[in-house]
Amino acid sequence: MRLTKKTHACIRLEKDGQTLVIDPGTFSEQDAAIGADVILVTHEHLDHFNEDRLRAALEANPAAGIWTLRSVAEKISAAFPGRVHTVGHGDTFSAAGFDVQVHGELHAVIHPDIPRITNVGFLVDGSVFHPGDALTVPDHPVETLMIPVQAPWNKISEVIDYVREVKPQRAIDIHDALLTDLARPIYDNQIGALGGAEHGRLVPGEATDL
Repeated sequence: MRLTKKTHACIRLEKDGQTLVIDPGTFSEQDAAIGADVILVTHEHLDHFNEDRLRAALEANPAAGIWTLRSVAEKISAAFPGRVHTVGHGDTFSAAGFDVQVHGELHAVIHPDIPRITNVGFLVDGSVFHPGDALTVPDHPVETLMIPVQAPWNKISEVIDYVREVKPQRAIDIHDALLTDLARPIYDNQIGALGGAEHGRLVPGEATDL
């Protein structure tokens, strides 16, 4: 499986001529979801969900479908009957040759005064886990963990402990659009030294084979 990092929280996974895209949000490239056969959206925040990007992808590929939680599905399902599927924690499904497990229920706490919304994470082919905006630990071994390294709701000690708890073979950064180049070496060094897993960072557009 080939993983391509897009800007911020979006990634593309490709195998056997099929493409799966997770979280093509407003911070990601306008064409981040174009060409996708399967699109997964973890939650409704704009940096993960952009309705125009989803519509463009579904219009470009009449066979493409979206799997997401109810709050996102309700915004787009009427325009694409039968192609937008609502999922939640504990669900499993197969699409375009990818096997997906859904883990998690709530967005991480931003502040106690801000109501928490629903958030789900996706484990693809029992290998790559994208948690969205949460530090969900799946009840399944993870080979490649996509780690949200910088957000209004986290700090680096929590990110390091998250990697330690999941115990992946490798951890790769996402949710990094607001992280300056000046800070990146600090995050790289500390997560790499303390996380207990191989740590990597891809620039937008860069790919790696898993």
